[in-house]
Amino acid sequence: MARRLRLRRENELVSLTQLSALNTLYQEGSMSPGALAAAERVKPPSMTRVIASLADLGMIKREPHPTDGRQAVVTLAPLGQQVISAELAARKAWLNDRLAELSSRDRATLSAALPILDGIISAEE
Repeated sequence: MARRLRLRRENELVSLTQLSALNTLYQEGSMSPGALAAAERVKPPSMTRVIASLADLGMIKREPHPTDGRQAVVTLAPLGQQVISAELAARKAWLNDRLAELSSRDRATLSAALPILDGIISAEE
């Protein structure tokens, strides 16, 4: 399912790596480049390149850290907000369409399995 969602991307302007970083900022809010790298499970130099490319596209802003002048904080810019919102809406619509195709019995089975799947995912975090 994740592969299908990736194939049905709304905006091909950004890579999947960039989209993931945008989503993390959308979900978690502003953070330092190091925190973003840790959240994305990549090395800081890799995230530095992702941040630079997203800043060049106008999707994120780098701002001074409020208490530590040596650091910066990365924040979603309005364009980044639009891109990630459109992507999430498209994915939700695709999933809703697929769920609507299921029988009521299959939907009930899937609904019953959700707590188990949630437990598996939570254990990995």
